[in-house]
Amino acid sequence: MNLDRLLQQSSLEEERSITIPPLDEWQPALSGDMNLTIRADGSWWHEGQPFARPKVARLLATLLRHDADGYCLVTPSERWRIHVEDLPLVAVEADFYDGAWWLTTQFDDVVRLDTEHPLSVTLTPQGDAVPQLPVRFGLAARLHRHVYYQLVEAAETREVDEGVSEVGIMSAGHWFALGQLDDESVGEAP
Repeated sequence: MNLDRLLQQSSLEEERSITIPPLDEWQPALSGDMNLTIRADGSWWHEGQPFARPKVARLLATLLRHDADGYCLVTPSERWRIHVEDLPLVAVEADFYDGAWWLTTQFDDVVRLDTEHPLSVTLTPQGDAVPQLPVRFGLAARLHRHVYYQLVEAAETREVDEGVSEVGIMSAGHWFALGQLDDESVGEAP
């Protein structure tokens, strides 16, 4: 994968908004593994060094999908597997508009929180239960801490079982859980 060629091509398109190509239509054979890691905080690293130019990570994010071989950068003729420590995207903004929460990733993917893009609480590699939501092509975004707290501020509590309550939000007419509390933790400071 020639990054310089891709960057030149994208700089011509940069004036227009960067769009996500039809990765689901491209089915090249796996070309191998690339020494590229997306860390749990959403930062991109190549050969042990952080990307010096954010444009490169932004461009490569448009070529990223998750398939049977794992996380891959895909072009019509190549598919390179990369390492992702947790999830490749991070939701860094949340806005409530017209009855729904809209979440934005570090690469400006905007996702409406709804039944097609539901929140689910999963464990991070460190064992913390943190919400995530699907974005595109098998990719998901972990909620950044400040986005999580913003949603918690807007949340309500519902009893789900005897002694257990769920903290969650309504979006697009549906309930989405942010976590659970037992009777012992209700009233405790976080």
